[in-house]
Amino acid sequence: MILPKMNFTSYLLVILMSLVFCYVLRWWFTRLQKFDAINHRSVHQAKATKTGGMAVFLTLFLFSIYYYLNAAQIFDFSLLIPLGIIFVVGVYDDFYNADFKLKFFLQIIVAKILIDQGLVIHDFHGVLGLNEIPRLASQIFTVFVFLVIVNAINFIDGIDGLAITEAIKVILLVEFFSVQSTPLFSLGMITALSLLPLYYFNFKKDYKVFLGDAGSLFLGTLIAIYLFYVLGSEYTLKPAFSANKPLLAMSLIAYPLVDLLRVFIIRIRNKKSPFSPDQNHLHHLLVKKGYPHTVIVLIVLSLSLLFLLIPFGT
Repeated sequence: MILPKMNFTSYLLVILMSLVFCYVLRWWFTRLQKFDAINHRSVHQAKATKTGGMAVFLTLFLFSIYYYLNAAQIFDFSLLIPLGIIFVVGVYDDFYNADFKLKFFLQIIVAKILIDQGLVIHDFHGVLGLNEIPRLASQIFTVFVFLVIVNAINFIDGIDGLAITEAIKVILLVEFFSVQSTPLFSLGMITALSLLPLYYFNFKKDYKVFLGDAGSLFLGTLIAIYLFYVLGSEYTLKPAFSANKPLLAMSLIAYPLVDLLRVFIIRIRNKKSPFSPDQNHLHHLLVKKGYPHTVIVLIVLSLSLLFLLIPFGT
């Protein structure tokens, strides 16, 4: 399906609108004294608001409304339903620290909505000797993969710029490897461009703006949508980038997956809940060694790109 695309002026407006939202929301939350709590797990001591995800989602939502009212469906607007639900879950968690069981339940609902929209993993493409799998098994497996992806992205949102970079990387690489622009192109570009102002606000020395759970859960869901599309029959790689799709999907989020598995093992060994927060993430260990956040982001990005040698080298 070929969808109309946004123009260059629209892309500039996306960045500008996100920038304005970042400033306004930061000003509003600063007046209300609603700052991110600083505790033993924090890697920052500066005042910061968790409004970055709000700025990104509001930018996406308003642009979607504009194009919807002008009868230009630049992407499947029904995707705003699961994205909106997960965003609201994240906002609630930012303010009230929602129980992880409640978040899991709502994440499962969002996963089922995506499945009913056709985003389901029904083919293993030869991995483990499997190809197409039964309908019920494919739905259960898709829910499991969705939970892993969303929480893996949420877990790495612990230092400046890391989750932002991971999301932009996945969006750009999926589009780059595709033989043509995917139906998610405009959705991905609006999100990626609206994330750019957050680099400035993330790396400020004071009065920072963080993604918050609203932003990290939203980005995790968007990444899951992109990877489910990659694993579907409609996604075709350029001839120069022939690769096994499941291996490609896993390599695109290799760092969050490895970090999630590693932290879960450490917590279980220490007889703690795998969802209990701590500072055992790989990026936290680099912070303790004295590396600045910008350097850590570049290190992780470089390692992530190296993982792409796995699918393209087989």
